[in-house]
Amino acid sequence: MLKIKRCASFFIAGFIVARLNPAFGSVHGFERISVVKSKSLPDTYSLDPDTSKILPASSIIEELNFYPLDLQSRSIKAGIQTDFSLAGSSPQGVLVLIDGSRINDPQTAHHNSDLPLTREDVEKIEVMPGIGSSLFGPDAIGGAINFHLKKPQSKKMVLELAGASHQTASGLFSVSDRWDDLGARFSLERQGSKGFREDTDYEKLTANLSSSLEMPDAEFSLFAGYNQKEFGAFDFYTPGLGYPSKEWTRTWIVDTKADLAKGGLVIKPGFLWRRHYDKFMLDKTQIRSRYLNYHRTDMYTPNIYFQKQTERFGTVGAGIEYGQENINSTNLGKHSRAHRALFLDQAGDITNKASGLISFRLDDFDSFGYVYTGSANLKYNISGNSAFNASLNRSLRIPSFTELYYSDPTTAGDPDLKAESAMTYQASFDYKHEGLSLSQGIFLRQEKEMLDWVKHSYSDAKWKIENITRADVLGAVSYLHCRISDNSKLDFNYTYINKNIQSRGLIYKYGPNYIQHQANGVFTINLPFGDQAFGLNYKQKPGRRGWLLLGTTTNCNLNKNLKAFLKITNLLNVEYQEIEGIPQPGRWIEAGLRVDW
Repeated sequence: MLKIKRCASFFIAGFIVARLNPAFGSVHGFERISVVKSKSLPDTYSLDPDTSKILPASSIIEELNFYPLDLQSRSIKAGIQTDFSLAGSSPQGVLVLIDGSRINDPQTAHHNSDLPLTREDVEKIEVMPGIGSSLFGPDAIGGAINFHLKKPQSKKMVLELAGASHQTASGLFSVSDRWDDLGARFSLERQGSKGFREDTDYEKLTANLSSSLEMPDAEFSLFAGYNQKEFGAFDFYTPGLGYPSKEWTRTWIVDTKADLAKGGLVIKPGFLWRRHYDKFMLDKTQIRSRYLNYHRTDMYTPNIYFQKQTERFGTVGAGIEYGQENINSTNLGKHSRAHRALFLDQAGDITNKASGLISFRLDDFDSFGYVYTGSANLKYNISGNSAFNASLNRSLRIPSFTELYYSDPTTAGDPDLKAESAMTYQASFDYKHEGLSLSQGIFLRQEKEMLDWVKHSYSDAKWKIENITRADVLGAVSYLHCRISDNSKLDFNYTYINKNIQSRGLIYKYGPNYIQHQANGVFTINLPFGDQAFGLNYKQKPGRRGWLLLGTTTNCNLNKNLKAFLKITNLLNVEYQEIEGIPQPGRWIEAGLRVDW
């Protein structure tokens, strides 16, 4: 009951502020801090679509190498198996969204990169460090990644064929059309490779259908996607032990939404279903191991959100959500859990220079009871070109099914784990003038009941999952966008992280595996015959040497509809390991043709 009272007071306080200040009713000039469910939030980083098109990357997962995000990859090409870490979080602490819908895998974060999306489907990727769980749901300890889908607006067909190092081949076909108020797009992509060393081969198939229907005062959208992977997983989960593993995954996602608007009231019902199959063989030779695990998870999330523009309180929103997660596994067993949620938000101007946003969410979990999250954001316009932002966010995540129930000779879960929570304090300064945009931010995140796999001594036979008392994460993030000339521009970001974990003499499996220094940059230039991009990615983890990766893409327009491209990643052929014990590929060359009509 005490928690509920605290939660209620958090949101009521915001309404009291609005009541005392009539200026809060206007949303004029409300730009970066805006309506929660539809517009950008403070400290959001994204590349413009023109830059994204020519990055030295072969998948949307590889594109993320140029964002302030740590990709902890086991097989970097084609996004086969990649963990996301944001602002020093664990992979479990990153919320993954498609058009604002949470799609995190309840079995393990290792499957969060199993996305049924091609590069033709994504309009923009937003990386949102520190964004709280009150906005989109659990798991946003470090922040969120949101993949915005393109709306099918016109008739277009795309065919792309490419070949690359290590007998790699890929093909992409996408077609979209528009009939008055109805638009649809279908995309199909196939990728495969023999791998850069033994047991790193892969096959990947992606197919999806997107549609939208516009009506007077309403818009309906539907996304249905399928993703299938089969890949060699040499030591993916047992670094240094020499297991030639193999893994198969299949993912289905159906997400449907509606936007209904009448008389200043917006109603947004939605429903998401995600099913994931995972089959893992520890030793595909079957000589040393008999471990063969099958897992199937289902996630259902119906919700409805109401939004109203008011004179006194600005933009006010409220919604309810029901979520259910099921697993049927040969190792984890058969389990089901559900939650019910109430979420509220309010946005508006406080003065002619200051604007704010507050949000609150109350979740009732079957296993963890009532848990609240909330956020408060303030933006102050110092001048027409500069602004100061400050925010406070409380986030949470509940343990995955793997953390709760997994068991093998080297790993043990715990069904009595507590939910992990974090409080994040952020401040940033933004400046924009003509072709120059820059931002400098700092943050402090205090994590409680942090989850990690630990040993109490090196002689322990198993890694065991435990709630750690506390971890403090201090960081700084810098963004720069500069249009150098009419034909060239530079995007650059730098992140510094210092994570202090209360050790209690424990040995951590993942705790120190975060990026302390990271710098990403991409320089693009329009040439008479096409365009070119140069990318860099520098990383350094605590106690390890850093590594610098360079890449380049050259596009040559052969005629109006046909172009040839050449992509090179790891240009300097650097030897490196995202995860210790798992080598990454060296120089990778890809060439192909693309036709648009």
